[in-house]
Amino acid sequence: MQGCTPSWSAKPSCGRPTRAGRFAICSGELSNPNVSLRAPLRQQFDEVNSDWRPLLQRFADSAAGSTLCTSIDARVAAGEVVFPPRVLRAFELTPLSETRVVILGQDPYHGAGQAEGLAFSVPPGQRLPPSLRNIVRELERDLGLSAPASGTLVRWARHGVLLLNSALTVEQARPGAHAGFGWHVLTDAVIQAAWEDARPKVFMRWGAQAQARPPRIQPLAGHRHLLLQCNHPSPLSATRGPTPFAGCGHFGQASRFLRAAGQGSWDWALA
Repeated sequence: MQGCTPSWSAKPSCGRPTRAGRFAICSGELSNPNVSLRAPLRQQFDEVNSDWRPLLQRFADSAAGSTLCTSIDARVAAGEVVFPPRVLRAFELTPLSETRVVILGQDPYHGAGQAEGLAFSVPPGQRLPPSLRNIVRELERDLGLSAPASGTLVRWARHGVLLLNSALTVEQARPGAHAGFGWHVLTDAVIQAAWEDARPKVFMRWGAQAQARPPRIQPLAGHRHLLLQCNHPSPLSATRGPTPFAGCGHFGQASRFLRAAGQGSWDWALA
């Protein structure tokens, strides 16, 4: 296929630190190289679930997709540490035909070993980041669920929750570093495809960035989908008005909506 041509001739240099030099792969601080992106990004577009593959491959073959992949490959080739290792994991685990909830965040966690390709999720053994701690608190307040032993949201993803960030890559210790790389072209198309799909869904948009994507998605009375919006669960905004994340009740609202729409009971337990 055309598009997303790899640019991998350069290698990280220990003698010439990058902009994030203290985090360079050769510094030894990134003890497990499997936590960062290593292979050319284009390869991952062929590994997504067949439901999503036509849409994602159209993007990869477009001018916007080719530019994005080339830009990210160039950052890695220059020695920057890019997370997560499996950028499109949400599309591997959650087919469109099984998607019942779409949670839209901002960009991946930027600490080593945190991002695993699912919005807000961290691998087992990782300490829960502040945003995820607030999500766990809301689950406890809203549904009475006890705190999980792990912060991975893989169980949600496998049961129909599409955990999508507005930007799907980030650089270590540089939050928002890839926000302008063009990921919104893909994520807008994904959200639009899910919105146009006839099966009832709940869309949760947390934070101003998420609520701006895509602009055509608006709450409509009597619509087959439910759109829920509030602040981002980050401690910087979780309790701030007028729509705080704390106490939003989104999980309970989603469960009631899906049950009424004939989707059965919904289990938000993390483990």
